[in-house]
Amino acid sequence: MDLGLTGKTALVLGASRGLGAASATLLAAEGAHLIAASRSGTAPAEGMEGLALDLSDPASVDALIARLADQPVDILVNNCGGPAAGPARGQSTAAWAAAFEAMATPIFAITDAALPGMIDKGWGRVVTIGSSGMVQPIPNLALSNGVRGAVAGWSKTLAEEVAPHGVTVNIVMPGRIATDRLAQLDGIKAEKTGASLDDVQEASRKTIPAGRYGKPEEFGAMVTFLCSQQAAYVTGSMLRVDGGLIRGL
Repeated sequence: MDLGLTGKTALVLGASRGLGAASATLLAAEGAHLIAASRSGTAPAEGMEGLALDLSDPASVDALIARLADQPVDILVNNCGGPAAGPARGQSTAAWAAAFEAMATPIFAITDAALPGMIDKGWGRVVTIGSSGMVQPIPNLALSNGVRGAVAGWSKTLAEEVAPHGVTVNIVMPGRIATDRLAQLDGIKAEKTGASLDDVQEASRKTIPAGRYGKPEEFGAMVTFLCSQQAAYVTGSMLRVDGGLIRGL
């Protein structure tokens, strides 16, 4: 199947590793010109354009926004890291504000900057990498659950606004995908409970109907499809890539 991505320009945030790298790699394999943004500016594969971007630095975000005014993109994949683990009780106002500024505000601003170019062409794709915590809050990840919930509301609202212009806006929610971030969270749980890392991971796998952690490339395949011509009628959606982990309808 030809996904119709040859000649399209795709900007992927957080593209140096994990879910961002997997998404960037598959988009490039389908013929898109890939701009891989990350703190290091290192692209995950040859043939991609690396771009230094620190979402926590307003000046860095502003530089990207200025670039998008002159060099529009067809596809934007929003991806950012998660905040520190912790409960909902006892979180300071500063902690909530910092989490929002790191995970939501820059994504909103960069998307706003990318949209005029998409609307001018009558074609565009915005995909935001979220979390299963958007539909089933993850214990001890209160900051992430809360801020990503706000991102979900923004994405759904935006999808309705830009649909008449040929621009789709969707969220892809990973379950337990084998990335460095998941390994970090499993390590925190092991340290907190006194269990071994192997025991923590085995217990986690038992909660997943597929019986295993997902592969980054399996997640990236869904992102790539949503960026395709074939997905032109899919917008305002939140799709799970979780091996059946979330039990809710």
